[in-house]
Amino acid sequence: MHGRLKTADKAAVMAAFVRNEIHVLVATTVIEVGVDVPNASLMVIEHAERFGLAQLHQLRGRVGRGVDASACILLYAQPLGELARARLKVIFESTDGFAIAREDLRLRGPGEFIGARQSGLPLLRYADLEDAALVEQARAVAEDMLATDPARAEAHLQRWLGGREELLKA
Repeated sequence: MHGRLKTADKAAVMAAFVRNEIHVLVATTVIEVGVDVPNASLMVIEHAERFGLAQLHQLRGRVGRGVDASACILLYAQPLGELARARLKVIFESTDGFAIAREDLRLRGPGEFIGARQSGLPLLRYADLEDAALVEQARAVAEDMLATDPARAEAHLQRWLGGREELLKA
């Protein structure tokens, strides 16, 4: 099954798989989300090194929903880069979605909070988002500045955002 298959054809294939009329389903990541087939008990993911942690976690979650024991086998090509090795280690060692997301953030970086980059190092000069106390202190200062000196808050935004504040309205 693949993404270019007509919607009705995809639905027919999945219905046959759910009814156990099809015993082996070969598919692209079109099956990543929303597929609930309790009798699915084995998944093999080829080129697992090419996938991100969230996608691997989603794919793996498609099996093991029924009463039968299940397994997800990750196949990968050598040589593995350092980042790919780290991702596969995380997915191998954890089934906790929150822990996986935390490691994904650590490995990829958060990207831009106000901008288009979805990964990489943040453009924060002094803050570490893991420092909850510092984040709370910054939030309190920002709220105070907005309440007591909105013109200064606006000037501060202009200096730091340089006109990109429209991106905050998404």
